[in-house]
Amino acid sequence: MTSELLRLKGVMDRLRGPGGCPWDAEQTHESLLKYLLEESYEFSEAVDEKDRVAMREELGDVLLQVYFHSAIAQDDNNDPFSIEDVARGIADKLIHRHPHVFTDSDVTYDDVLENWEKQKRDEKGRTSATDGVPQAQPAMALAAKVIYRAEKYGYSIPVEHPVKFDGEITPEKVGALLLGIIDQAQIAGIDAEMALRAATKSYIARIHEHEASNTNR
Repeated sequence: MTSELLRLKGVMDRLRGPGGCPWDAEQTHESLLKYLLEESYEFSEAVDEKDRVAMREELGDVLLQVYFHSAIAQDDNNDPFSIEDVARGIADKLIHRHPHVFTDSDVTYDDVLENWEKQKRDEKGRTSATDGVPQAQPAMALAAKVIYRAEKYGYSIPVEHPVKFDGEITPEKVGALLLGIIDQAQIAGIDAEMALRAATKSYIARIHEHEASNTNR
């Protein structure tokens, strides 16, 4: 750790220690979740706006959340871990998942992506394409992740396309179509987020059916 990272750890320990801040001392993983999400969105907004000053500040807020959760975790009586454990774990994971960098392996860009997914499956003992996909994330991110996973697992499970593009598909066309769909949903009194989540859950069920049928063969 650099001196400033050590300094941040010391600040967090002081805030949560005896004579520190009562509010910080009372926080839990659950109570802080909303702040982690908010800070992530604020950093995303700074990137969109290409605001370098805001990016640095918001990254600091995200880093604070990592240290805050780690400080809470190290006080757990049953299964404590520290920021050192967190850093060690991610460093070890990066080395393990990048053999082409840390060994003499020679791979292509496509090999890197394929190996990354395979290593995650092996490490976590995943048996389904949907294992490890956070179901609580926003519906659009969930849909994109589930479709990506199905493709990476080699599943041929088509998605219905009621509306298709004419000619070249561009980000502008995709954005306009999505905005128009949401507008129509609003007019009809339909929650587009919930509708997409329901459709994605149906697709997840189809994935599970596909996996079950292959397992039973």
